[in-house]
Amino acid sequence: MNKLKLLVFLFLPFIIYSQNSKITDLERRLSSEKNQLKKLEILYEMVKVVSQNDLEQALVLAQRGSKLADDLKEKNWQPKFYEIKGTMHANLLQLDSANLYFDKAMKGHKAVKNVKGQATTSFKLAWIFKKNGEYEKAMKEDITALKLMESIDDKAGICNAMTNVSWDLTKQNRLKEAFIYAEKAIKMAEDNNLVSEFFYVYNNAGEVAIAMKKNQLALDYFTKAKAIAKEQNFGQVSLVDIGNSQGNALKKLGRYEEAIRLYANCLKIAREANYQNGINTVTANLGEINMLIGNYKEALKYQLETIRLQEINNDITNLIENYNHLSTIYKNLNHFESALSYKQKAYDLKDSINSIESDAKMSELLTKYETQKKEETISFQESKIEQQKLVQYLGIVVVVLLLGLLIFAYISYKNRSKSNRLLAQKNAENELLLREIHHRVKNNLEIVSSLLALQSAQIDDTETKAAMTEGQNRVNSIGIVHQKLYQGTNLGAIEMKDYFLNLGENILDTFGASQRIDLKLAMDNLDLDIDTAVPLGLIVNELLTNAVKYAFPKNEIGTITIQLQKQNHNTLQLRVSDNGIGKSATVHGTGFGGQLISLLTQQLNGTMKEENRNGTTLVFDFKIKKSA
Repeated sequence: MNKLKLLVFLFLPFIIYSQNSKITDLERRLSSEKNQLKKLEILYEMVKVVSQNDLEQALVLAQRGSKLADDLKEKNWQPKFYEIKGTMHANLLQLDSANLYFDKAMKGHKAVKNVKGQATTSFKLAWIFKKNGEYEKAMKEDITALKLMESIDDKAGICNAMTNVSWDLTKQNRLKEAFIYAEKAIKMAEDNNLVSEFFYVYNNAGEVAIAMKKNQLALDYFTKAKAIAKEQNFGQVSLVDIGNSQGNALKKLGRYEEAIRLYANCLKIAREANYQNGINTVTANLGEINMLIGNYKEALKYQLETIRLQEINNDITNLIENYNHLSTIYKNLNHFESALSYKQKAYDLKDSINSIESDAKMSELLTKYETQKKEETISFQESKIEQQKLVQYLGIVVVVLLLGLLIFAYISYKNRSKSNRLLAQKNAENELLLREIHHRVKNNLEIVSSLLALQSAQIDDTETKAAMTEGQNRVNSIGIVHQKLYQGTNLGAIEMKDYFLNLGENILDTFGASQRIDLKLAMDNLDLDIDTAVPLGLIVNELLTNAVKYAFPKNEIGTITIQLQKQNHNTLQLRVSDNGIGKSATVHGTGFGGQLISLLTQQLNGTMKEENRNGTTLVFDFKIKKSA
């Protein structure tokens, strides 16, 4: 079993005597602080401290800080809190949410020309790519971050980047080069007394040493890293990481009993800290080590749980290896049919991803950096000309694609709804396949959305550009449905409150209205089947777009409220209201959006009425066959 990969973007905790007393002191300061900017500083520090012991609570604090930064329109603080929110989601293995916030953070850092913020966000994006098995993209981000840190001569940042590049080289099995970069990082940390980096450089050097089968050397490095973690009070998350790494070295040295005790303790700490990535990896190691000592029944329990967690979280890190381990366990338990099944899964997954060792492109990335890092590596002028030519050809194609996609999506949803009822009766392998389908459909929709965005950027006509933006939002509303389906535990239903929240945030961001328009969801959690959720999502997309465009002229501040309630077993009521200028904001039935709303309302056997008191309210009553 490969070692637990250290979360390279975990925030570096301050040296503290007691984390509990530190949190208490910060809470006291926060409650008495009047200055809003000081409150942001305190909340940011609280997230860093709490994240070492309770990731879910840290996420709550990060969301609180992000909302305050948004309310204050603090452009320097907004990307910092987007980045920290993404970090918490990533540690909880909520990778799509993490990626969303990292993208927002990157845009914010670029807007205020925060070079270091861009670099740290690149590190985090690289980690997401690694978890998804996209190692070439990960290495690009790591090298981008290295160049940015060099441009501002940030020694700690350069040290961190070298550690990341060392990890990338290890994944390519270029171990000599990986160890050279690991030693460079150690030397930079020691020469510049980068106390905050000692833990990470020693831990990474240990990982490379294990890959090189220098197991005693690896254990020595891990022991150094653990001493640093304790000395600097790094907290539970880091203790899980380094304890797991020590267990791996002991396992390689044949010291199985010591390794098992370490793994068991790490699993206990990871569960207390809600550290999902640590839970996944330590569980996998417990499965492997029990397999190595011939305790196959115990190994089976851990290995099945490992694969279940990885498949739920769409985490393919070491998944091929875990399939092979489970196949071996079943074989030794004389369950040959199951052994063959998981061996086939391993082959199928291996065929579906690129072989890292043979990927010449990744080798070229590092070579290009080392030989041309002080020169311009890309000719933007030529690229822009080629891109403009391509966009001209794609324009008409994209519009046709959008119309065809809406028709295809409806047919697909109907077919998929019927298929889901059948798939629910099949085994976990079929469920995993269905999740992959949703994931790929979501990715394809993102491609269409990107093409629309690309086309829109080349259009000068305001009305045409607005129409392209609205089309992009319609595609995104369908894409979010597929994202929710493959992320959720119920493949046949979508939780509407969370769906509307993501949909609304996306639309407000698109029109640059997130700072002046408050979106409220006056509804309880409600699960709906896909045939109902998709038309409702498109209706809400149109109504939100309409309200943002017309209800608040001259960039006025306002509120949009969405309510969705189950009236009885087959009736739903949807209310979308704003406190804008009133009648003039009503949906225009002659436009495409108005026609789409009318058609979708008929599809759901619904009626629509309009109220104009203190703004505009659209009320829909739907007679549906199913509601959850």
